[in-house]
Amino acid sequence: MVNWKTNLYTCWLGCFFTGIAISMVLPFLPLLVMKLGVNDNETLWSGLVFSITFLVSAIATPFWGKLSDRYGRKVMLLRASLGMSIVIFCQAFVSDVWQLLALRGIMGITSGYIPTAIALIGSQIPAERSGWGLSVLSTAQISGVLIGPLLGGFIADTVNISAVFISTSVLLIGSFFISMFLIKEDKQQAILPKEKEKTRVSWTKQVSSVRLIIALLFASMLIQVINSSINPILLLYVKKLDPLLDNLAFTSGVISAAPGFSALFAAPVLGKLGDRLGIPKILFAALLFTAVILFITFFATSVVQLGFLRFLLGFGEGALFPCIQSLLLQHTDRSIYGTVFGYNQSSIYIGNIVGPLIGSYIAMLFDFNYIFLIVAVLLIINAVNIYLAQRGVLDKANSPASS
Repeated sequence: MVNWKTNLYTCWLGCFFTGIAISMVLPFLPLLVMKLGVNDNETLWSGLVFSITFLVSAIATPFWGKLSDRYGRKVMLLRASLGMSIVIFCQAFVSDVWQLLALRGIMGITSGYIPTAIALIGSQIPAERSGWGLSVLSTAQISGVLIGPLLGGFIADTVNISAVFISTSVLLIGSFFISMFLIKEDKQQAILPKEKEKTRVSWTKQVSSVRLIIALLFASMLIQVINSSINPILLLYVKKLDPLLDNLAFTSGVISAAPGFSALFAAPVLGKLGDRLGIPKILFAALLFTAVILFITFFATSVVQLGFLRFLLGFGEGALFPCIQSLLLQHTDRSIYGTVFGYNQSSIYIGNIVGPLIGSYIAMLFDFNYIFLIVAVLLIINAVNIYLAQRGVLDKANSPASS
C-alpha cells in the first residue's frame, strides 16, 4: 500500500541531494573553464557553460513531464537522478571546454527530478494537506542550495575541482537508490488508462483557467528572476555601499544566502497557514509582502540594511513556490500534473537565464538598486493578475450555468 508521508520524506531526501548536487558544481564552473586553458573570453565561456543547462532543461522538462503523466512518476525520478549522475561524473574528466559545454547541455536533457517529485506528491497527498506537504518539500531544495556551495568549496580546497564533480555524482546516485527502494507508486492507480488518453488532449482543456495557470507560471519565472538578477552583481553592489569593507566576498555570500535561511523556516509554517486560511490568500499576501520588501530595499543605504531586508525577503519567498504549486494542483486535472509542473519548472529555468541578463542590463542603464524597484512593480502587476484570474474561476464556478 502507498504511504504518501513515506513518499514525501523520501522525495525530500532526493530533492535535498539534488539541490546540493546542482549548487555544489555551479560556483566552480569558471574555475574549471580556466583550468581547461581558456585564456580569452573566459567570462563568455563561463556564462555559456552555466546557462546552457538551464536553456536545454527549459525545453526538455515539459517533455519528461508528459511522459511521467503517461508512464508513471517513479520511473522518471530514476531516469533523472541516474542520468544527471552519469553526466556530472563525466564532467570531472573533460579535457576541452567544448566537451564541458556539450556535457552541460546533455545534463539539461537529463534533468527533471524535482518537478517530477512535486507531481508525484501532489497526486498522492490529501488536498487539505497540500499546502503543508509542498512547503515541506520545498525546504529540501532550499537546504541543498544553502549547503551545496559550502560543501563544494571545502572539497575543491582540500582535494581538487574534479573531486567536486565526482562527489556530486555520488550524491545523485544516492537519490537514485533511495527513490528506487523507498518510493512506492501504485501501478494501477498512478496513471489510469482513461487518464493516459487525457494526456493526448491539449493541457489547456484540462485546467480550470488558462489565464490563471499562465499567471502562476509567470510568477514562478518572476520569483526566480528576483533570486538570480541580483546575484551576479551583488558583490559589486555591496562594495558600492561600503567601499572600505574588508571581508567583501564573505559578506556578499552571507547576504546572498540570507533569503534562503528565512525561507527554510517560514515555508512549512506558511504552508500550514495556507491549508487553514486558503492558498490564494497566502499567495496574494506573500506577493505583496515580497514587493514591499523589494521596494524598501531600493532605498537601502548600508550593507546591514541590505542584509536585513534580504533576510526578510525570504519570509515572503518561502510561501511563493509552495503556494503556486498548490494552486496548480487545485486547478489542473490529475492526469497532467507532470506536464504542468514541467512547464512550471521550465518557467523557473527561464528565470535563471533571464534574471542575470536583466539585472546586469538594469545596473548598467541606471544603478544597482533599480533592480529591486522594477521587479517589485512586476510582482504587484502579477499579484493583481493572479487575483483577477482567481476571481474569474470562482465567478464561473458560482454562475447559474455551472450549477
